[in-house]
Amino acid sequence: MSTEKEQNSGLNTKSFITSVIILFILMTVTYLLTFIIPSGKYDKIMLNSQENIVSGTYKTVPGGISLLKWILSPILALGADGGVTMIAIIIFLLVIGGTFNALEHSGILKYMLDKITHKYKDKKYKLLCIITLFFMTLGTAVGSFEEVVPMVPIAIALSYSMGWDALVGLGMSILAVGCGFSTGVLNPFTVGIAQELAGLPMFSGISVRIISYVLIYLILILFLVRYAKKIEKNPRLSLVYNESAFSDNLQASEKSYVKDKKMDRGLMSFASILGTGILIILLSSLVKFLQAIIMPVIALIFLISGIVSVIASGTSFREYTRLFGKGVLGILPAALLILMAGSIKYTMVEAKIMDTILFNSVNLIESIPNGIVIIFIYIIILAMDFFISSGSAKAFLLMPLITPMVDLVGISRQVSVLAFAFGDGFSNLFYPTNPVLLISLGLAGISYKNWIKWSIKIQIQIILTTSIILLLAQHLGYS
Repeated sequence: MSTEKEQNSGLNTKSFITSVIILFILMTVTYLLTFIIPSGKYDKIMLNSQENIVSGTYKTVPGGISLLKWILSPILALGADGGVTMIAIIIFLLVIGGTFNALEHSGILKYMLDKITHKYKDKKYKLLCIITLFFMTLGTAVGSFEEVVPMVPIAIALSYSMGWDALVGLGMSILAVGCGFSTGVLNPFTVGIAQELAGLPMFSGISVRIISYVLIYLILILFLVRYAKKIEKNPRLSLVYNESAFSDNLQASEKSYVKDKKMDRGLMSFASILGTGILIILLSSLVKFLQAIIMPVIALIFLISGIVSVIASGTSFREYTRLFGKGVLGILPAALLILMAGSIKYTMVEAKIMDTILFNSVNLIESIPNGIVIIFIYIIILAMDFFISSGSAKAFLLMPLITPMVDLVGISRQVSVLAFAFGDGFSNLFYPTNPVLLISLGLAGISYKNWIKWSIKIQIQIILTTSIILLLAQHLGYS
């Protein structure tokens, strides 16, 4: 057990309260919209065990939601479509919180970071590029997003050990995996499903997505390196400089590495078992049944890796359970954020205004000049991600509407799939309704306000770059 003063490794109180306020405002606005937007629905059919919209079947219907249901919507959402996923994410994050608290206070996490810092002290920016590439590849190759949350605290701690701040850690982990997810070179959950629904060969048109991946990677690396060098030269320029965690961890990064056989044994156990988890993530894109259970499998592997490594380093199992329980309690408030985010979609579906929004969005697109239709499709998908964060769910919802529309205006289906992938992915890193973003910010102790202030420039650059790619793809007849 570490002799250092224990700190709660859970969510930062300030960032948690900020997130709750933002989500409550969004919940309220959504409820008010149910009185303004008419209720309506499309006919739906089942295809491959998924619900698909039948184009041209929209009609107005009675709707609305009672005040009591709205108040209880964070709880009621658990019993609605997507509720099982919400429960899985909550359990997943509780395991992560408990395991990381045990790793931190047993000394394994710090020892690992000291060892890496010692090895790469003269090649830190090379390490930054490699880690960013690793996370982007996980996102683009296998569609990982929620699955990398266990590695976000490691990236943040590594960033501190290199003399940077938590924002750099988030940049080379969750921001990187989100950018990779969005380019979708081999992403089964966006490109794979969207192409299947559009009647295109699986993962066809890969060349443009590879080019997009390379361009976005270069933009991200340039952004991260510039910021890291700036705060390394002057730590006061960090957006989170005034937070105690920054100064404390900056001082900790100056400590030297001392070899410890017990810690080496624990670290080796952790790396070996976690490596198995990463391998399973990679295999999940090829093995269908793994895709359905990937989150609980990764949680189990991570739990086992924590138990084995902490005990191997000399900590008793009793002490491990105490540290694990403390970590679970620290991350428990994250469940409220997930429930509040999920309640927004629940309110819209229950009030029957979701299909109305889709119907009017389609009508808006049809009135746009053909040359820029693809940009408006991109914008609408970006907007819909606010309400529905799941890429696969959004594909089944939107592609049956988008496909016949692009056929009519002479845009290739391949371009529409590319717009869908871009629109679904990049907005995951912007909206406070995305639970993975909220939890990552909470673990880093970063407020949503500071995240937007820090990331808005690169997000604008990425959206402009991808918009140009879409226009060029449309112009050049990408198919």
